[in-house]
Amino acid sequence: MTGYKLVYFNVMGLAEPIRFLLSYGGIDFEDVRLDHSSAEWVNLKPKTPFGQLPTLEIDGKVYSQTLPICQYLAKQFNLRGKTDLDNLQIDAIANALHDFRRLVISSYYRETDPILKAKKKTEVFTQVIPSYLKKLEELAKNNGGYLYGGELSYADLFFVAISDAINTAYESDITKDILPKIQAWVEKRPNLKF
Repeated sequence: MTGYKLVYFNVMGLAEPIRFLLSYGGIDFEDVRLDHSSAEWVNLKPKTPFGQLPTLEIDGKVYSQTLPICQYLAKQFNLRGKTDLDNLQIDAIANALHDFRRLVISSYYRETDPILKAKKKTEVFTQVIPSYLKKLEELAKNNGGYLYGGELSYADLFFVAISDAINTAYESDITKDILPKIQAWVEKRPNLKF
């Protein structure tokens, strides 16, 4: 039996899409959560492939970077496309979602200077979020409620996994008026620990 160990900080962050995929696939995994300033992380950091988390250990071998891990797991659980071009589109959507999360969380939410934070908040709320949501809504509208191909792909799970973090930063539910089928999935998905 294959053993999985996911290592990340004690937040949803970049590991949440991986947790969603592992849970979707019915995989039991060790969910190791570190404090960012802990001695355990300081000691582990130089041993990680790129000095970053998350990492996913599969049968003792450590792999890194959220998107490639998600792509690997998606293939294992049949959440990829039927062709290489389908995969190109699904990967592009997942990468855009990764960028969306980064723009909201890193460029605004983590800003410590109150004046700069207020300026960035306005930009994120009036430009970034509406632009991404419009594009996501168009994708869902053209794909039967999914982001690509009229069926569930890892890009859909990726969006759901990052939406909680974006909602926290946005101080509102970004999905309340959009993507009704994805919202329906969020409401009916299993109530999993991870």
